[in-house]
Amino acid sequence: MQLPRNPTRPVRIGSITIGAGHPIAVQSMTATHTQDIDATVAQVSALAAAGADVVRIAVDSQKDADALREIRRQSTANLSVDLQENYRLASAVAPSVNKIRYNPGHLYHHERQLPWQDKVRFIADVAARHDCALRVGVNCGSVDPAKRERYAEGDSLSPMLESALEHCELLDSLGFTRYCVSLKDSDPLQVIEVNRRFAEQRPDVPLHLGVTEAGMPPDGVIKTRIAFEQLISRGIGDTIRVSLTVPNARKAEEISAARQILEDIAAGRVRSVVDYGLKALNIISCPSCSRVENEAFVDLAAQVRDMTRYAQDHAITIAVMGCRVNGPGETDDADLGLWCGPNHVNLKRRGQSLGAFAYADILPRLKQELDALIAERGATGR
Repeated sequence: MQLPRNPTRPVRIGSITIGAGHPIAVQSMTATHTQDIDATVAQVSALAAAGADVVRIAVDSQKDADALREIRRQSTANLSVDLQENYRLASAVAPSVNKIRYNPGHLYHHERQLPWQDKVRFIADVAARHDCALRVGVNCGSVDPAKRERYAEGDSLSPMLESALEHCELLDSLGFTRYCVSLKDSDPLQVIEVNRRFAEQRPDVPLHLGVTEAGMPPDGVIKTRIAFEQLISRGIGDTIRVSLTVPNARKAEEISAARQILEDIAAGRVRSVVDYGLKALNIISCPSCSRVENEAFVDLAAQVRDMTRYAQDHAITIAVMGCRVNGPGETDDADLGLWCGPNHVNLKRRGQSLGAFAYADILPRLKQELDALIAERGATGR
């Protein structure tokens, strides 16, 4: 079956090219600590062997950038780097990678006095000088605050869309067109809608598709499949990632799941549009990655899923986040949110902090809050 494809422009990432009718590329991200060079090289190699076209690594410090140079020396894989708040690390990592991803919402955390436009100019200049592609990575939990203020509280997609389009316009004006865009949410229906709207306005820009914090398999695969089937069958999407909460040794499952989804779509083995309207318990959790501050997070996510099975018929969302990047913002919209730090788990209810608890103590307290929420909704008929 020949899939329709949007007429996006080509964007080269090392040895592959996305867009312009090239095969849809599959990506993943290392979950090892970047400064653990041996473990990271081993995981990059394992992901590449499993069929990853691009492997992303997080860099949050100069020490991470130093480790990345050695990782690059030992690997021939196409590498992407995930910049966080310090956009100036782009100059330290660019010689070692084929692609740089930045989040527009994170540009405000470093050198706050500088306009975001100046920071993007810096990143684009570095990328051009070092033969790197860029990804403008817009995420539902860390949207540009200036954009969020312009829209109603319940409208999360419009600020995401405006931010992405504004960054595209600036990059184009700089003469830098070697970029793609991602617009991610933990709800597959939101992913479908925001990417559809973006593709209508900028069909020329390659899109990186993903459902952020999709969670554990099989649920995480199902959520991602819903979004990918509806978008890719419409010609939208040039590179994809399946984000799963799995132990390090199972990271290759992201690649096999992505390949299977692509194979099924190409063969016409797709579901009809699925109503994922959260009429039941919804557990979202971020993918295991090198930003996770305690590997107990992965086990905790599984324990939360098991402990909450009794509440599966209640329309409640529980978010389990593994680091300070995703944790603070991306638990706010959940009914109950767990933001996992190095030694404690921060528990939130609808964005309000309930305190920090030891990993050994968090499940009983979560159950207490879940039971209270179920009782509250029962009393109000919601």
